[in-house]
Amino acid sequence: MKNILQTICAAGVCVFLLSACSPRLSPFTQSLYEENKWEERELKRIQFYLSESVTLRRQLTAANSRIEGGKITAKQGRNIEEIIIPKGTPGLLTYLPRQDRFAVSFEDNAKDRTLVFGPDSRNGNRYILKVAKWDGNRGLVVYDDQNFYINRSDAPAILLVDLKKIRKTQVKKRVAKGNQL
Repeated sequence: MKNILQTICAAGVCVFLLSACSPRLSPFTQSLYEENKWEERELKRIQFYLSESVTLRRQLTAANSRIEGGKITAKQGRNIEEIIIPKGTPGLLTYLPRQDRFAVSFEDNAKDRTLVFGPDSRNGNRYILKVAKWDGNRGLVVYDDQNFYINRSDAPAILLVDLKKIRKTQVKKRVAKGNQL
């Protein structure tokens, strides 16, 4: 009985220590961006995470059946390429398409394989997945220079960050005003 209690206590301590080390992810918001006045080079040092799984789909023709990543499934005689980016996948900013848009890559060494996020006033100015246009319940996104579609259910995906880690590595900056006699 004594060994069982010791094992249970040891397991409880391990769970507590592991949960204390895991990141506490918070939504990336426009106000967080504005209050920190981050420039592009600083944003590229922030680790982003995806809040929800996103599935990109496109129909392939015989002429464009080249597949390097993702998977191909046949649906009613059609070839469909699917790329799944799971919830919690880490990503990095690759560039700013414009001031309030982030192109984030969730694949290693994949500059063109990005999803675009931007603030949504209806969602607390959280940075949500942006689509080029909606066609019913499908949203068009460009990924790896190809047109893909997402379901409306994937649209609520937002960027998350570990605020504790960001605050630890925050860069202090100041501007020297000069020195005169």
